Amino acid sequence: VAADEGILHASGSGVPPVTKDYCIIYNSNWVSLPKTLDNATFRALENLTSTVLCSSAEVPSGSMKDKAVVVMRGNCTFLEKARIAQSLGAKMLLIASKSRLSAISDNKTDFEDVTIPIALIRYNDIVDMQLVLGNEVNVTLYSPPLPEFDYSMVVIFLIAVFTVALGGYWSGVAELENLKAVASPGERETRWKKEENVTFTPVTVILFVVICCVMLVLLYFFYKWLVYVIISVFCLASAMSLYNCLAALIGEIPFGQCRITCSSKTIEVRLIFLAIFCIAAAVVWAVFRNEDRWAWILQDILGVAFCLNFIKTLKMPNFKSCVILLGLLLLYDVFFVFITPFITKNGASIMVEVAAGPFGNSEKLPVVIRVPRLEHSASTLCDLPFSLLGFGDIIVPGLLVAYCRRFDVQTRSSSIYYISCTIAYAVGMVLTFIVLALMKMGQPALLYLVPCTLITSSLVAWRRKEMKKFWKGSNYQVGWRP
Repeated sequence: VAADEGILHASGSGVPPVTKDYCIIYNSNWVSLPKTLDNATFRALENLTSTVLCSSAEVPSGSMKDKAVVVMRGNCTFLEKARIAQSLGAKMLLIASKSRLSAISDNKTDFEDVTIPIALIRYNDIVDMQLVLGNEVNVTLYSPPLPEFDYSMVVIFLIAVFTVALGGYWSGVAELENLKAVASPGERETRWKKEENVTFTPVTVILFVVICCVMLVLLYFFYKWLVYVIISVFCLASAMSLYNCLAALIGEIPFGQCRITCSSKTIEVRLIFLAIFCIAAAVVWAVFRNEDRWAWILQDILGVAFCLNFIKTLKMPNFKSCVILLGLLLLYDVFFVFITPFITKNGASIMVEVAAGPFGNSEKLPVVIRVPRLEHSASTLCDLPFSLLGFGDIIVPGLLVAYCRRFDVQTRSSSIYYISCTIAYAVGMVLTFIVLALMKMGQPALLYLVPCTLITSSLVAWRRKEMKKFWKGSNYQVGWRP
């Protein structure tokens, strides 16, 4: 069975003609489609979606002559439909499907006389074609080669490195303020009240990874219900994260600090408006999350804020905890991407299925940075219109970068650990993209990010003869004076 993605190029009858491309699935063992539109032969489209074409008596005589015909899926095989269409003079057969597009597979041995192109198309695309292009439509089929590299990856790379670097730096600023508070008894109590960090111990690290595994498996089996839970949690967490990020910036601006008092508590008016703005941003995304033209921008902004706040708030106490966390999550990533295809019934990895929405579910998990693909291809139309990077591929290495930054602050080591680890993360991202381009399939980014960051951090600590301090963390921090 061979299933290939192609493009149906449709042109309306207006002046100038309006054109639009749609995804098709075809079998390359049955027909070879051209790679470009050069010298393409267009056929007038005859919409016969009122029939499934299992009998020549279902259609009027002469209605298919020299045309591209679209009929509904069902009741008989693809090749049986094609034989009937060809006998009635059709030059192309499109089969509309209301379900998820799948591989076209029939026994071609008994249908060697069938030579017209056969393709599967979404029924909703046929409806859209009539709405956008009108009733008089000309179509042709082609299958352009996959691009070697999509420049949306550059945008993904910049977002990821920026978020990791800024999150690590912000964590270092918080650590510096903590050390100042410890050195100044008058500020200590005030700082402790403001402290919102959560420290991960080796035990909580293991518990966290177990929860990730259980949650992923539950999503695989109960996706259509749990996806809305994840969307709700994302809206709440991203709104709070965006507020924390912007509040930190606003706090540095010495204007608009008027306050109001309520129940013996005072609060800045600008922070009230900021909270309303952040909640509104999350609500707007939730309402328009399936609007592909612009909702991805808002999702990325909320996602970056979520990752930044997570990296700053979650505190790794030492390099030992970082090694355990990154090592276990690396195994988790590899297992659910590469091993689970040997376990699942359909041979698909649990990680990829959950990321794409199992069983054709239209709702997607909002746990990725996504950027529209910039290179035109059939894959862009069919199932991958966006380049994706999971939040975990930013947050997990980001926690190590944040630890390196805090260790720099504690030991006054001129940011050598922080800069080295950030560069290692960037190198790991480039390596991920190279392997992705070579293998033409989704990759567990942690497979490349974790070794790059852990090995680089270890080499810096070994070269500076500080491995013992680096391994045990804050227990070895030097005395600090303002």
